[in-house]
Amino acid sequence: MAEYTLTYSAGVEGWPSFYSFIPEYMVGMNQYLYSFNGGNLYRHNTNETRNNFYGTQYNSKMISVFNDVPLENKIFKTLNLESDDPWEADLISDIQTTGYIEAAWFSKKEASWFAFVRNEGAPVSTPQFELRSLNGIGRCTTVSTVGVVSTISFALATNIGSIISVGDTVYSFVPPAPPAPPANNTPIVRGIVTEINVDLKNNINTLVIDTTGNVAPANNSPYIMFIKNQVAESHGVLGHYCQFELTLDKTSKSELFAVESEIMKSFP
Repeated sequence: MAEYTLTYSAGVEGWPSFYSFIPEYMVGMNQYLYSFNGGNLYRHNTNETRNNFYGTQYNSKMISVFNDVPLENKIFKTLNLESDDPWEADLISDIQTTGYIEAAWFSKKEASWFAFVRNEGAPVSTPQFELRSLNGIGRCTTVSTVGVVSTISFALATNIGSIISVGDTVYSFVPPAPPAPPANNTPIVRGIVTEINVDLKNNINTLVIDTTGNVAPANNSPYIMFIKNQVAESHGVLGHYCQFELTLDKTSKSELFAVESEIMKSFP
């Protein structure tokens, strides 16, 4: 279990901050804070380097929650930081634990930092399959694999659709013949889409995927599904609330004034 130093503020009559350093003893004297560690005496807040305690550099972290209208299920699409700097963000809800934003993905707009929420890449966790991020295509007819390149062919009546794009991740599983119940219906990641070839007049209706690091689908009429590239296109984080953790690896002063999110009601 992690240990922290908890601070009390008489001004707010509460405990607003946790610090990573663990002193052996602390005392306030002559408007300065002193602490002892390893037999050495330290005076705090005497230089411009932030988050450096006893020679160890730490990051700034802040955890809070969006919890408006808690009985409604919502999609948390973006983060907007009224801040001097962009922060790395991790987001979880009561339904998803996969939202994140890297600091470099924020763009500065009207003096604030804006970014949309991404989700984890392949392979996604099992709970993700129940959400709207998984899209089905249908049973394939044949699978031809040469090296790490697999060509998945579909009947001409199967509409691959216009939603799938190069860079999306293909999954598959083999449904049992009715009336047998599915023994294991967990989709397995197969590869990344590199080509989409649809020319029905010439009997072409195929997907080409790169299976590097994965196992190509077997040639037994598996059911093919896909998930959009989660960095290029995100569905946000779904839940009744959204907890976010912000992290900043900066040693100089940085002010964070407010955190906002674009939220829409979810309609299943």
